[in-house]
Amino acid sequence: IINIPEFGDKSAEKVCLDLKIKSQNDKEKLAEAKRMTYLKGFTDGVMIAGEFDGRKVQEAKPLIKNKLLGEGSAVLYSEPEKKVMSRSGDECVVALTDQWYITYGETEWKQKAVKCLENMNTFSAETRNGFEHTLGWLNQWACSRSFGLVAHHLQNGNMYGEEISSIKPEEMTDEVWEYVFCDGPAPNSSISPALLSKMKQEFKYWYPFDIRVSGKDLIQNHLTFSIYNHTALLPEHHWPRGFRCNGHLMLNSEKMSKSTGNFLTLKEAIIRYSSDATRFALADAGDGMDDANFVTETANAAILRLTKEIAWMEEVIAAESSLRGGPPSTYADHVFANEINIAVKET
Repeated sequence: IINIPEFGDKSAEKVCLDLKIKSQNDKEKLAEAKRMTYLKGFTDGVMIAGEFDGRKVQEAKPLIKNKLLGEGSAVLYSEPEKKVMSRSGDECVVALTDQWYITYGETEWKQKAVKCLENMNTFSAETRNGFEHTLGWLNQWACSRSFGLVAHHLQNGNMYGEEISSIKPEEMTDEVWEYVFCDGPAPNSSISPALLSKMKQEFKYWYPFDIRVSGKDLIQNHLTFSIYNHTALLPEHHWPRGFRCNGHLMLNSEKMSKSTGNFLTLKEAIIRYSSDATRFALADAGDGMDDANFVTETANAAILRLTKEIAWMEEVIAAESSLRGGPPSTYADHVFANEINIAVKET
């Protein structure tokens, strides 16, 4: 009932033949087949049967949903794509609530987001491709927050509300927001001009931000939301200028997981290996969009190297009185001085 470019009218049959899937026991291949067809089917697939023949799947899906609900042939039901565990160790379920949705993907808004991305530094082609792909399919997304940035600032920076700001919530009128964030005229407000000016200066100090560093798994949600939300709320000269995305951090070539015990926090690493040895291991772990690998043997080896380095320095300092002094006099002295000068210039 759906034609998908590259997969034709029978995508499941084609991808199973291409991947040589023989049974339901080929779990890894089946997961790859799902990844290849489901998203492309939604973004590029076209209906070839039924009432919505000729429409793209992403257009037909909400129409079919509303039709079935209107006929009483369906009920609303949601579940996670896979098992989701909270940080407290509890299994998560989907709460069916009547809530607002943000319509990411709306034509005019999407054009602004695309323009923002075009002018951004993503530091790698892979990151840019990820954003472009997400902008291609992202649509409605549930908006559900019970607290956030505004409440945090009105509580004078105290997330528990133990301190109260001199600014009252009702004083934050649209005119005040426009003045602080959108270069609007000075508002007629009970907030003092000096405080309003300070708020505006604080915002301009941080915006536009040149770079935000985050994990590659957030490209398909939070980071793309950030692009959309900034273009909706702020003038163009305050739009984001750069996102740099990185892979995940593995520990000894295995995925970090609290449930398996293969887990190490930054604080634990510093206590166990020292901050310097931890830096060595992190520098050796890798960079970019590929997953980095923190190897404990590298950290332990760094401790030995640093210990030897300190011992050598102590020996040199102890023998300082017997070392030759004065200006450079030998060929080796001049070579050394030249190399130091080159290093200083390059730095």
